[in-house]
Amino acid sequence: MFGLGMNEIIIILVVVLIIFGAGKLPEIGEGLGKGIKSFKKSVSGEDEIDITPGEDKEKIKDKEKEEAKKG
Repeated sequence: MFGLGMNEIIIILVVVLIIFGAGKLPEIGEGLGKGIKSFKKSVSGEDEIDITPGEDKEKIKDKEKEEAKKG
C-alpha cells in the first residue's frame, strides 16, 4: 500500500488524531466522502450544471408554474 507498512500508517493516524482531535474526525471523513462522491460523479460524464444560488430546484419549478398560471 504505497510502500507504507503498518507502523507508518499507525503513526500517521496518531498524528492526525492529535492534530485534529477526535471530534473533528467525523467532519473530515464526511468532507472527504462528499469530495470523492462529487469527483466520481464528474468523471462519470454527467453534464449537469446547477446554477441555482441556493434554492431547491423544486421551489424554482413551483415558482415558474405559478408565474405561468398568472401570466
